[in-house]
Amino acid sequence: MTTGQRVLVRLGGPQAVGLFVVCLLAFVAETQLSQYVQADLGFRQPYLLFYIVHSSFALSLPLHILLLSATTKHSIRSLYKSLLVAVQQHLSPESDADGPGAREFPTWKLMRLCGLLTLGMTLPSLFWFIAVVLAPLTDVTALWNTNAFFAYVFAVLISGVKWDVRRLIAVLIATTGALIVVYGSSGAEVDEGSPASLLEGEKAPLVGDLLTLAASIMYGAYQVLYKMYAALPDDPEVQIDGHYAPLAVSPEETVDGIEDGPTSPLLSRAETSNPPPFGLYPNMLTSAIGLCTLCTLWIPIPILHFLDIEPFALPHRAVTYGVIAGIALSGSIFNAGFMVLMGLWGPIVTSVGSLLSIVLVSISDMVFGDAVDTFTVWSIMGCSAIVLAFGILAYDMVKGR
Repeated sequence: MTTGQRVLVRLGGPQAVGLFVVCLLAFVAETQLSQYVQADLGFRQPYLLFYIVHSSFALSLPLHILLLSATTKHSIRSLYKSLLVAVQQHLSPESDADGPGAREFPTWKLMRLCGLLTLGMTLPSLFWFIAVVLAPLTDVTALWNTNAFFAYVFAVLISGVKWDVRRLIAVLIATTGALIVVYGSSGAEVDEGSPASLLEGEKAPLVGDLLTLAASIMYGAYQVLYKMYAALPDDPEVQIDGHYAPLAVSPEETVDGIEDGPTSPLLSRAETSNPPPFGLYPNMLTSAIGLCTLCTLWIPIPILHFLDIEPFALPHRAVTYGVIAGIALSGSIFNAGFMVLMGLWGPIVTSVGSLLSIVLVSISDMVFGDAVDTFTVWSIMGCSAIVLAFGILAYDMVKGR
């Protein structure tokens, strides 16, 4: 294996690296479109936008399964069964010791996990949607991405990760870089005709910044807890390698014994794809979050309308529907991909990597938002610090430390 191939394997393979790039672009698109639909098009309903975007997560798993069934040799049945096996082994490993006859699918454990994941993703995301209206876009992006620092702190406090000087320095560099971008460009004048100034009369920067900071702290904790309790404990190096096959405890052991229902037949190893293909399991969790959102989080909509906090109204222009669809698509891509990467890279590397979105948002502000004056020397220094920090962590992961 060449050095380049070994680096790719350490990073989760070319699929993971490509997914990371797509996630960054999707986040930038979601951020810009969210401000555009509220500032330029006047559709200022953050909770409704949040509900639409997060409900669209439900499509992640069906689309992924259809794609795999159309482009690979896996059948829909085998993919479905591989997910059942993965959930069974992850949530109820103790049932394996009781024999095949005692294996019962952990329905309630899965429902509880999906409910907690929905809650953990809902609160930070909702705060973010509100903050986009109240605070400058770059501030929201920078403060949101300080979750890298909080993810590292929670990783040490909750999961027992030991303090590592190199990682700590990288996280501090990234966080400092984010703050430099925020405060370095805060003194720059904003063109009155730019999208960032259209809501100036209604902005409350302090409230927006505080909401974003709270969202960042909650999301940092969410990333660590997701890696600890929701993600599969698979080594990305062997998972991506293609030569990996799970070892049986005994010659007679197979991956059968997972039931569709009370009377469904058992499934042999030949009928499954175990472990599930790249990204399928986290996409199942993402779809579950979307389904929970769709079924439960519509309840505040009439309440907000009745209290006149956010009067319900549908868009009146076709372009608004198109932009909302773009927000839903880019948001689904970002969140689904991010959950895959959290399982592969862990919360620290993934959250610091997402800081690169600040660089792309700053560039997109200049290109699409006519905000050239806001990109200062401080912005360049901050963006460079973020890139350096991610490079340190990527090198650290490649070396296997």
